[in-house]
Amino acid sequence: MSGQVPARRGGPARTGRIGRALRGPRPGAVPVLVGRACALVGLLDIAAGVFPRFRHSRMHALAEVLPGALGPFAAALSLSTGVLLLLLAHGLKRGKRRAWRAAVILLPAGAVAQFTYRHSLAGVLLSLALLAPLLRHRDQFDALPDPRSRWRALANFVLMGAGSLLLGLLVVSVHPGRMLGDPSLADRITHVIYGLFGFEGPVDYRGDTSWTVAFSLGALGLLTAVTTVYLAFRPEHPAAQLTERDEARLRALLEHHGRRDSLGHFALRRDKAVVFSPSGKAAVTYRVVSGVMLASGDPIGDVEAWPGAIERFMDEARAHSWTPAVMGCSETGGEVWTRETGLDALELGDEAVVDVRDFSLAGRAMRNVRQMVKRIERAGYETRVRRVRDLGEAELERIRRAADDWRGTDTERGFSMALGRIGDPADGDCLVATAHKADERPGPHGDLKAVLHFVPWGDDGASLDLMRRDRSADPGMNELLIVAALHAAPRLGIERVSLNFAMFRAALARGEKIGAGPVLRAWRGLLVFLSRWFQIESLYKFNAKFQPRWEPRFVVYRASADLPRIGLAALQAEGFVSLALPLPRFLRRRPAAPRPCAHGARTDHHVRAA
Repeated sequence: MSGQVPARRGGPARTGRIGRALRGPRPGAVPVLVGRACALVGLLDIAAGVFPRFRHSRMHALAEVLPGALGPFAAALSLSTGVLLLLLAHGLKRGKRRAWRAAVILLPAGAVAQFTYRHSLAGVLLSLALLAPLLRHRDQFDALPDPRSRWRALANFVLMGAGSLLLGLLVVSVHPGRMLGDPSLADRITHVIYGLFGFEGPVDYRGDTSWTVAFSLGALGLLTAVTTVYLAFRPEHPAAQLTERDEARLRALLEHHGRRDSLGHFALRRDKAVVFSPSGKAAVTYRVVSGVMLASGDPIGDVEAWPGAIERFMDEARAHSWTPAVMGCSETGGEVWTRETGLDALELGDEAVVDVRDFSLAGRAMRNVRQMVKRIERAGYETRVRRVRDLGEAELERIRRAADDWRGTDTERGFSMALGRIGDPADGDCLVATAHKADERPGPHGDLKAVLHFVPWGDDGASLDLMRRDRSADPGMNELLIVAALHAAPRLGIERVSLNFAMFRAALARGEKIGAGPVLRAWRGLLVFLSRWFQIESLYKFNAKFQPRWEPRFVVYRASADLPRIGLAALQAEGFVSLALPLPRFLRRRPAAPRPCAHGARTDHHVRAA
């Protein structure tokens, strides 16, 4: 299934400048411990503020001296301090400078309030004890903030508002012995909503409990308001976008070194960021997803300059405390990444590459494809394979609209093997293969029935970008157009074509053979089961129809514990998983305006085999 990338010939793999200094930008022990301590203190503060019995239990001695347990305002300050410390905990564990600043301000404020209201020396000492490592090791909290946008303010308002509502309902309901009457659930919810805005609600209590509940609800409402206002008005750091200058530099590198990697042209996606080597002869493109700095494919440019670009990549990851990862690099790329950084590599799957000179529909192995293609051609379909620069704007617009309408999901998919556009004049060397059939009742796209888009792979290759087809068309459109593209390749000067990436291909192939062990069979069974949701087996079988050669691809990672997080980030980047809040259409963020001569056609590289 997987294996380590082999060492360079002539000796064991050596660790370069970055790897000798540190094994990736892993946060130090102090930030992690401080973050965990803040999370624990936050949970105890919330418990002390919500549950009256907790404040008088055996934990009372500890909860009483925590920042926030302050006399008559105990519940309100415990809740607010607890929520803030929980919000800060993750940033502290990652060594974020802004989280450090907030904690340094929050802890002394809690200590002053402890002494002012309760005259509790133990509370002051506990606050200072937690503050001491923050100040002593302040140099370890130097990570820069993540890229962000003001839309996070809306997400914060929704999440904090919902959390405050639920927590407030709990605060209102944990005093049954002091509650007057038996208010309904609707009355309690109304009381919470009123209390979040600082007004009295319909629920009343005996004694000072009304003040305690009112302060608690007011603190929750104030926290929601303050954090939302802060996120809305703080300076905005937009998401990564490839600038025109960066794109021009990347194109120059691809012009001289584009033959090395079939995924090279996908570095020109305009929602990626880029770091260049000091000499400017190599570059690494990436996107940051959920704290993972995710690169794809090999570095662009001269192999001799790769270490410089990789070092810049790792420096950027360390500066922001991001988890570094590379998806889909080649064996050569994996060797350089692991040698220069000390990271590890794991075989992820195989890329299907067809050598045009060796491709033929003759022979028993190609019987199914040959019969399918002939059947479709007899049904009246014809194919056309052309360069983008040879198509008119009207036809390109029709292809873009058809590809967008035929996308199988509402979410745009693709990252490592998707360009994100069709027909940009700067991409004139791209190939478009189309299938046509004249119908008695033409559809909204005329006689167009299927589209394949290929990006350049150097000056003599092509790499598949997307496959789209009309769902009402006959099965086999994808096979028809791949065969048409392979047959047209010689006149277009193309000698090799990269098809889809087959994840875990080796496990699927070996697991079905006679003599496969129980572990391998079980692993294959799990992959087949997961194929119900992710096209794992279907992509492998589809690619295998064309008798390709298989080129292994690797994932580069820092530690095994990071793999689940990297996997989730990759699924998010590829569009299979979305953690964003579902917003109404009129509230959704509009994409950035396209550059002159750029068109934002959406892509979905993953095949839906007929």
